[in-house]
Amino acid sequence: MTEQYLQAIRKRVCVRCIDTDGKGNCLLHKDEICAVEEFLPEIVRSIQQVQSDKVEDYVVELRKFVCTECRHQTEDETCIVRNNLDCGLDRYFPLIIEAVEEVDLARKSA
Repeated sequence: MTEQYLQAIRKRVCVRCIDTDGKGNCLLHKDEICAVEEFLPEIVRSIQQVQSDKVEDYVVELRKFVCTECRHQTEDETCIVRNNLDCGLDRYFPLIIEAVEEVDLARKSA
């Protein structure tokens, strides 16, 4: 099930990501993990909790269900990676929302 979401995200997001070669091949170092892949089930669930035209509403759920589990977020809910604009999940979240909702719409139509 999550494979469909991952493929949709790779198609829509990874090809644009600054951490890829422009073809969607990830260039993160071996010791780095893409937050999208690490937290995919949580990301999908957080997006599915929201029906809104405002990205901010989705971000609230993202912070609640995903960021709280991320090793980079501190107890006071700050994140140096996000604050330095280095969080791919945060950077591409609007595109990720579109990809997840596209998969969900296709499933409903099938």
